[in-house]
Amino acid sequence: MNPNLQQLQPYPFAKLAKLKAGIEGPEDLAHIALSIGEPKHTPPTFVRDELIDNLDKLAAYPLTKGIDPLRETIAQWLRNRFQLNAVCPDTQVIPVNGTREALFAFAQAVVSPGATVLMPNPFYQIYEGAAFLAGATPHFINCSAETGFKPDFSSVPESAWASCDLLYLCTPGNPTGALLDLDELKQLIALADKHDFTIASDECYSELYFDENNPPAGLLQACAELGRDDYRRCVVFHSLSKRSNLPGLRSGFAAGDGEILEKFLLYRTYHGCAMPVPTQYASIAAWQDEQHVQENRELYRQKFDAVLNILDGCLEVQKPQASFYLWPKVGDGEIFARELFRQQHITVLPGAYLAREANGVNPGTEYVRMALVATLEECIEAAKRIRHFRM
Repeated sequence: MNPNLQQLQPYPFAKLAKLKAGIEGPEDLAHIALSIGEPKHTPPTFVRDELIDNLDKLAAYPLTKGIDPLRETIAQWLRNRFQLNAVCPDTQVIPVNGTREALFAFAQAVVSPGATVLMPNPFYQIYEGAAFLAGATPHFINCSAETGFKPDFSSVPESAWASCDLLYLCTPGNPTGALLDLDELKQLIALADKHDFTIASDECYSELYFDENNPPAGLLQACAELGRDDYRRCVVFHSLSKRSNLPGLRSGFAAGDGEILEKFLLYRTYHGCAMPVPTQYASIAAWQDEQHVQENRELYRQKFDAVLNILDGCLEVQKPQASFYLWPKVGDGEIFARELFRQQHITVLPGAYLAREANGVNPGTEYVRMALVATLEECIEAAKRIRHFRM
């Protein structure tokens, strides 16, 4: 067996199941799950119809590179969304089966054994696993209240930058919802130039924001403002899961540096992860429509407004800059999560399960993650129960 497999920790939800083992929530209270970031809003009907209308195309092997119309649609979406000068659909876009598999696979293609992979802390655990399986060493960059829950890049020693092959970003952040602005992204691009590493920006929450006139910035947008239309050293990852409530479609894309993506495509050809053709046509329909995305954002606005109004004064929590998570400070996240389930039949995720100890501290220990993915009524009910909850 690959010895690097021994370095993988159980996934956060396996740890959560162990924490809850043997505990039963009150039978008179319906269970409310706020732990998993799985969108529950209704998927667009027109996407389902497009999928069904193209089922006959299951008879053909899909190309790993994807069909031309999908790559062209993605390129146009990127140009419109991030004010880009140019995106070449032939060389700068690759469809992927959701960002999870692509973010993991990307490290296998771009990281040298023995190198360092930098990542935010707390983080999406795929980053860590990808680093280990690539034979690299993860370096965790703490995100705390003192830094606005952004990674404290000033804490990274010069030796870590020098040995870095890959920097994972997550903006908007999971679990904190914090955003990196254009100036910060440009500074990271300068560091990538100086130390010759690649930036992988996980932007799967980029379409879940609150101000319709002020969407989150993206890494390619920062490149464009620098006049880097080749997006050198920069690759972004986007998904339809959160944007369009289509987690089961497993559809997203990687875009950016054409030279890197050429090698990534070679890797993927061997990896055998081509997107089914019916899924590609359904994806075209989803990327071409913004109305359902705006309606989706409005549903989340309603939930955040209602929940935060109820929790005001009883929980140390603030509205995130984007995403659908709350990241309240609760003292001991494990005890809070366990007792909240025992007393109120609500499941949340301890923040420590999404982080690692770095510089002598686990930055998630005092927090829990709450995903406002349930219905508005369930989110309101959960907030009311939390307001009356006592540890």
